[in-house]
Amino acid sequence: MATDGVKIIDGDTAHDTYWGIMDLYDSGADFDTISKEFPLIQTDHFDDFDNEIYVTSCALALWEIGQMTEDKSAYVKSIIDKGACVKVWTEQYGPKAGKARQKELDKFWKKISQPNTKVRARKKYRKISNFYFQPDDLLTFQLKDGNYRAVICASIDQYRGQCNYVLVPTTYNSNKKPTAEDLKDKEILGRQIGSGYDQQTTREMQPGIERIWELTGGNCNFFFGVIKLAVDHKDFINFKDRFEKVGTLKIVEGLKQTGSFGYEENFDRFETIFGDLENHIKIFQQQKYPVKTLCDI
Repeated sequence: MATDGVKIIDGDTAHDTYWGIMDLYDSGADFDTISKEFPLIQTDHFDDFDNEIYVTSCALALWEIGQMTEDKSAYVKSIIDKGACVKVWTEQYGPKAGKARQKELDKFWKKISQPNTKVRARKKYRKISNFYFQPDDLLTFQLKDGNYRAVICASIDQYRGQCNYVLVPTTYNSNKKPTAEDLKDKEILGRQIGSGYDQQTTREMQPGIERIWELTGGNCNFFFGVIKLAVDHKDFINFKDRFEKVGTLKIVEGLKQTGSFGYEENFDRFETIFGDLENHIKIFQQQKYPVKTLCDI
């Protein structure tokens, strides 16, 4: 049971449900397929609290795409009337939080109980093809102190109209412009992620994790993720000329999972992060891992 707030689309379950439906819809899936993937009734998988989150977010999406029927509407109302979320928020966070959730539910029900006269059209998102850089590019940039830093473009992710260059920080810091060879004795920033699975399952879920386990003692059981700084294509155009490709470095595919993720909108953010990288690492509890361990070199 986890959610970030009292709104209908708050928290992982709500986001995954609502946008899961919308992504299928926008990709051209028919309504039978959408219903099979996200059935409104899923009583076997949730407690009352999470079921309310799932049903209301599912219902909002169905209403927006013109698929709300009287039967579905009646079922949604029966779930709302249980008051599961209102009860939990009241007990855990006080009457004010419970009332706030109830207010959201009342507004939500008023909306979806009426016919939708403006059904959301399927969206077609333009995909970027003229990339500034490519996956595995080793990029260097110079800060105002005169020294060069380096990041690896681990991937370029396009989703729902957004195109992100995912940059992974390294510890390179020198007045010499780097080459890929210069990075071999440096580190990449990452983080260990707890695993609730047995060791063999963890290994199967993240190929290459043994590289990290061996580095930290061998008999381990955790996942690993790199630190990711994402820059949107439309933002990068304003400061892409500050970056230069100086080679390629390929992080092992299985080790590209996310340890932490942040959006950087301008070059000032790189000045802030890399201007005092040691302090940044300390504040955000990140760790350093050898380039030779994480990369295919």
